[in-house]
Amino acid sequence: MAGESKAKVIPLHSNTGRQAAQRRAAARGEAARRHPSLLSDPVGRASAEQIAAVVREIDDRRSAAAGVPQADESPNELARRIAGVAEFVRKRMMGDYVVDEFGFDQHLNDSVFLPLLRVFFNSWFRVEVSGIENLPQTGAALIVANHAGVLPFDGLMASVAVHDKHPAHRDLRLLAADMVFNMPVMGQAARKAGHTMACTSDAHRLLAAGELTAVFPEGYKGLGKHFKDRYKLQRFGRGGFVSAALRAKAPIVPCSIVGSEEIYPMIADVKLLARLFGLPYFPITPLFPLAGPAGLMPLPSKWHIQFGDAIDTSDYDDSAADDPMVTFELTDQVRETIQQTLYQLLANRRNMFLG
Repeated sequence: MAGESKAKVIPLHSNTGRQAAQRRAAARGEAARRHPSLLSDPVGRASAEQIAAVVREIDDRRSAAAGVPQADESPNELARRIAGVAEFVRKRMMGDYVVDEFGFDQHLNDSVFLPLLRVFFNSWFRVEVSGIENLPQTGAALIVANHAGVLPFDGLMASVAVHDKHPAHRDLRLLAADMVFNMPVMGQAARKAGHTMACTSDAHRLLAAGELTAVFPEGYKGLGKHFKDRYKLQRFGRGGFVSAALRAKAPIVPCSIVGSEEIYPMIADVKLLARLFGLPYFPITPLFPLAGPAGLMPLPSKWHIQFGDAIDTSDYDDSAADDPMVTFELTDQVRETIQQTLYQLLANRRNMFLG
């Protein structure tokens, strides 16, 4: 009728399909703006966490498409490894790491060297560690250990033990022989892993800087001894390591390593070949050189590394470092402690491969 307003028509069915499509499009746009692969900043770089989120999102979508229920929200092992590799490459390319005066590259050591050594530490030698609480939480200390095994695996395993088992995850700086640093690739790798030459000046500098420093006073005499002389300590030299500890007022920690003697049972030493190749010894083992390259693989002996009670040097006066009687007494005390501990560990060991 004229003059009457038209009745309002209320639709019984709204266009829900179009509204839902608009909502999905808006959600996709918002997700795209947040996605690390579409950062608005053209020079921005995705972090390791963002890369892990991308990998996790891909895994979730694949699992949903296959009808597999999602286990949890934490990143899986693949995501963590990809994120770790990406973060390592980013830091190396950007130069976001520090190298100290000795050439120690902690970023490379933590990311490459230690993970490789952990394969031997955990799965091959199955190293047990005791007495780690005897190492200081901070500050310098000189760790003195026995040396054996033809190749210096004992020093490398000790460095993993200190880093992984110590509450502060400290780095152990090894004092190694000059020959290690004269080798083209090995010398550079040793420097980057934090090790330096076994000389008095470098020992003083490391201890003065508050580093955990390790020395093997037996040297080549310990590494190259015959299998029949295993776990019999050789002469400890003139006690230069004791003088370094006395000058730095650093405690001396005896370290006894059982298991390293059996990795390459040395039954003979061909001195003629050793002189020919400029080596301190040329070992003959049951597998080397008859088995060729396979003979270079160490035998899977069961290891135990024990750190003894620290010997305090803070009460000695400044002249003690130059007193041969003091250095001889402390050297003999450290040597005797390590030898007796080796005997105790061997007495408790049932089998060289099973422990």
